[in-house]
Amino acid sequence: MTINKKPYTTGEVAHFCNVTINAVKKWIASGKLGAFRTPGGHYRVNRESFESFVDIYRLDIKDKVFPDRKKILIVDDEKEIIEYIKASIEALDMGCIVETASDGYEALIKVGDFKPELLVLDIRMPKIDGFEVTRRIKGDQSTKDIKILAVTAYGKEDIDKIIDCGADYCLPKPLKLKDFQKNVQRLLK
Repeated sequence: MTINKKPYTTGEVAHFCNVTINAVKKWIASGKLGAFRTPGGHYRVNRESFESFVDIYRLDIKDKVFPDRKKILIVDDEKEIIEYIKASIEALDMGCIVETASDGYEALIKVGDFKPELLVLDIRMPKIDGFEVTRRIKGDQSTKDIKILAVTAYGKEDIDKIIDCGADYCLPKPLKLKDFQKNVQRLLK
């Protein structure tokens, strides 16, 4: 089975843990496993509660149930570009978790919470531009390992400057789909 965005049933939890449904219901009743009831009276377990339970009780099923998924943050002030990039990443079928931000300020806040492995970063944006975002991320010990794939509609001068700021690579807009996808895969390896 793969990662489930909707809540798990007691049967699914029992299957993953190799126990009976009654054992799962006992975990819920004792407060060990967080759950909620549906209007029909059935228990459901959200992903966060189940993942926490697996961690606390050190169950050896985490890799099977919650495979490591790469996180990508897309930062661009143009909604259409964000949607194009997001669709391009989803088409790779790598199971990545994708978040978006519409300016550099929002991006820096999300980097702290979301902790992406890859930032797809527009250079020219309002508030804080891509140059400053790159300098801050690469200059901070806790975020310096985040890969940055910059994108720009401007010329070679911007590309050279963003690489000097610490970006791992820069692509010109309009993005060529195959070239963009190849670089996303390369930077996530």
